[in-house]
Amino acid sequence: MENKELAESLVKKCLEKGADSSEVFIESSRDLSIEVRNGDVETVQEASSNGVGFRVLKNGAMAFSYSNDLSEKALEDTIGRAVGFAGSTTPDENNILPSEKGETKIEGLYDPDLSQVTMDRKIAIAKKVEELAMRDERITKSGGSGFSESENEIFLANSNGLSKSYKTSVCNFGVYVVAEKGEQKSSGGEYCTRRFFSDLKPAEEVAEKAARDAYEMLDPKMVKTQKADVVFDPDVSRAILGGILSAVNGERVLQGASFLRDMIDKKIGSELITLVDDGTLAKGLGSQPFDGEGVPTQKRTIVENGVLKGFMYNTIVAKRAGKTSTGNASRGGYRSIPGIGPHNFFMANGDTPPQEIIKATKKGLWLKGVTGYGINPVSGHFSGGASGFWIENGKVVFPVKGLTIAGTAFDMLNSLDMLGNDLDMNRGFTAPTFRIKNIQIGGV
Repeated sequence: MENKELAESLVKKCLEKGADSSEVFIESSRDLSIEVRNGDVETVQEASSNGVGFRVLKNGAMAFSYSNDLSEKALEDTIGRAVGFAGSTTPDENNILPSEKGETKIEGLYDPDLSQVTMDRKIAIAKKVEELAMRDERITKSGGSGFSESENEIFLANSNGLSKSYKTSVCNFGVYVVAEKGEQKSSGGEYCTRRFFSDLKPAEEVAEKAARDAYEMLDPKMVKTQKADVVFDPDVSRAILGGILSAVNGERVLQGASFLRDMIDKKIGSELITLVDDGTLAKGLGSQPFDGEGVPTQKRTIVENGVLKGFMYNTIVAKRAGKTSTGNASRGGYRSIPGIGPHNFFMANGDTPPQEIIKATKKGLWLKGVTGYGINPVSGHFSGGASGFWIENGKVVFPVKGLTIAGTAFDMLNSLDMLGNDLDMNRGFTAPTFRIKNIQIGGV
């Protein structure tokens, strides 16, 4: 029996066993991982898996069970457990399944040629990127390189008449290296992830950035504690975006655990800031035709010119909030029930070249690395360790490590005064270079 037919028949089986409504989520996957160190192939692992998750509703109560055994007896037992569990959970009138039968057409989610690329060629990429990164005399050690890929096929059906499926692929390669000078050690790494093998960057580009990130941070200096401008590199945009993303999670908002809970249609930041969640982007790493429970994906503006326009919901949380699902039900696979998450979440591009932002900065930090939480989604406070390059009179003068930066989300977002034009939409979570004025920087 094909998986589509299997999913539909299992929905009926759940109802026969006593469920009022049911959902079946079948996942088939193939994963490959290659690890290389110092030119030697350390591991090659390839595995295929199948599994099914059952979500059932009975008398308003919801329960879930899953199995990686697709034999008839195992499926019967798993359904029986799910229906049985529903008798032990608390009923909730908001427990519903979606009914939207449509889906979004998206180009470029699956590369049919990926599995046909030879293993030798994939190993050669992992070896080459390491070899190229190690050619610089300042690079002394390899942290390893690798290549990975996965293919997934999802089948989803529920008792409201949904029956949908899609296939995706993704491939990735990267390298991590160490630069040394005397007693100093500095690490750097870079990777490239794409839906299609043919779209991967040249190994030379990935290797060069990994090596540069390592050796450029040798001979760091410290600066005094002060307030100064901070230029956020795209590599550290998560420090700002991550907290905002958590704060627009509709479930957090309902729980009162979001600093943005009362800010709909209010200004939360600079007019330069527009944040978008796009599940429809061609070849997007977070794109899919429907979300983790079958609701069609869409492109949504979350923040428009500094004004908060909406939160993210799945079906159940949306009903609790008196809203409709935004197509943001996220799922970690057949072993989990839907949560809430983004697709391709990004800050819209500006029109200023990054080098012009540096030139326009009289004194400040070009932030290249962050440790710590970033923006706390509950309180809106920002704190974290910082490293990067110090800027004086529009020029990079030396690397810095061991700093801290602190502030509040509202102060920082409203102080964003320059926005770069270097947005890379080949990342699923990203922003262009941007500058925030007058941040507290802790040094010596």
